[in-house]
Amino acid sequence: MHVIHFAAECYPVAKVGGLADVLGALPKYQQKAGQRTSVVLPFYNKPFVQEHRFVPLYEGMIQQGDKTYPYTILKEDGDSLGFELLLVQIPQLLDRAEIYGYADESEQFLAYQHAALDWLCACQIRPDIIHCHDHHAGLIPFYMEYVPQFQFLKGIPTVATVHNGQYQGWMHWHMASFMPSFDTWRWGLLDWDGLINPLAALIKCCWAYTAVSEGYLHELYSKANGLESLFYAEQAKSYGIVNGIDKDVWNPTTDPMLSSSFNLVNVNKGKQANKTALCQQFQLPDNLPLFVFIGRFALEKGADLLPDAIRHMLQQHPGQVNFVVLGSGDAIVEQSLQAISIDFPQHFGLYIGYNETLAHQIYAAADYLLMPSRVEPCGLNQLYAMRYGTIPVVHATGGLKDTVKDLATADGYGMLFTDATVDATIEALERAWIHWQETTAKMKTQLRKQLMKLDFSWEKSTTKYNTLYKQLTN
Repeated sequence: MHVIHFAAECYPVAKVGGLADVLGALPKYQQKAGQRTSVVLPFYNKPFVQEHRFVPLYEGMIQQGDKTYPYTILKEDGDSLGFELLLVQIPQLLDRAEIYGYADESEQFLAYQHAALDWLCACQIRPDIIHCHDHHAGLIPFYMEYVPQFQFLKGIPTVATVHNGQYQGWMHWHMASFMPSFDTWRWGLLDWDGLINPLAALIKCCWAYTAVSEGYLHELYSKANGLESLFYAEQAKSYGIVNGIDKDVWNPTTDPMLSSSFNLVNVNKGKQANKTALCQQFQLPDNLPLFVFIGRFALEKGADLLPDAIRHMLQQHPGQVNFVVLGSGDAIVEQSLQAISIDFPQHFGLYIGYNETLAHQIYAAADYLLMPSRVEPCGLNQLYAMRYGTIPVVHATGGLKDTVKDLATADGYGMLFTDATVDATIEALERAWIHWQETTAKMKTQLRKQLMKLDFSWEKSTTKYNTLYKQLTN
């Protein structure tokens, strides 16, 4: 079976969030399970592309409005990621350094989808499954069925995965002139509330859609930024499949980014060695419980709750607790956290930006990971943290409540709180603080080992996806 994935991100080629991690892992594990998998991305002028050899497979032309664009399909030579990686390059449109944020972003993703399907038709490539991820690839199922130019692809089963339903790719209807000629009787499949909505079109036209956790699937029926009724109406073709993590990348025994590798046998020694190295980097004492946050400073991540909650803990437990925060985003949050680093330089470490190596080091060093997310479709940070023996302290939403079992329950291993507020976040941090004080060294060791033994690997999720593919192709 040949599966082609379409998405805007794929680690390590181009990454902003968890979408990239999924596209960097799921196809690899599908390939290991016997599928033939390909990932088609827009071209980005980033280090991975600069450092690897790409060979041109096909050159073509597409028309968008009054503009004609030449495009090239490039294939990575050697398939170093464990699957076939293909890039759609268009000079001055799909050849830039960043993934998002351009004024003509809609034109970029329209051209990406148009050129990719044009190539498949021109080269008579007809995969068994086309799998589209989020709104950036949202028009592909519609194009395949209702654009005469792409009739060669008509009837191929399509799967959509919703990684984050808050972002939908809205466009005004004048952008229809940038699309290939389609059956205008079908315009309603593109429309939602008077706009072209690629995510809505994706859900309407795909054969099946998945959400990245069972919990998030049900949340979409009530919290989907205006698409609640659509997700509910299409629930008969919906599936909740929780994301996994790449055990090759996230493995404390072999992780080259760590100061000291560790396993179940030497977990305490290994975590302490990593904590010492991290604390030296931020000039913090290494004999205190370490709480961390990694992520975007965005409302959906609950980042606005961090400054007051962290300041409270540092004031209430002076000289007894450390915090390290890695992230960037909202300017007010950044400024508030920078003020804390000035007021508590010996117990608060801050890195504005994103650093993959530092992220690995933080997961390995930390005692507790805080995730106060308001929206978390699956969440990968808590899975990474647990893989490294770090206790997750999370808001019970989406995939967080699917993957974290509270310590107050039988065989529990994390901490859940029910409200995304400053008070609830402080209460959860205080609970973790008490846990640190009251648990013995032996109990801490047992819990760390329990966390590291949890299986959130991609093998389980891959099996579920492959079962869905078989159902659709049959």
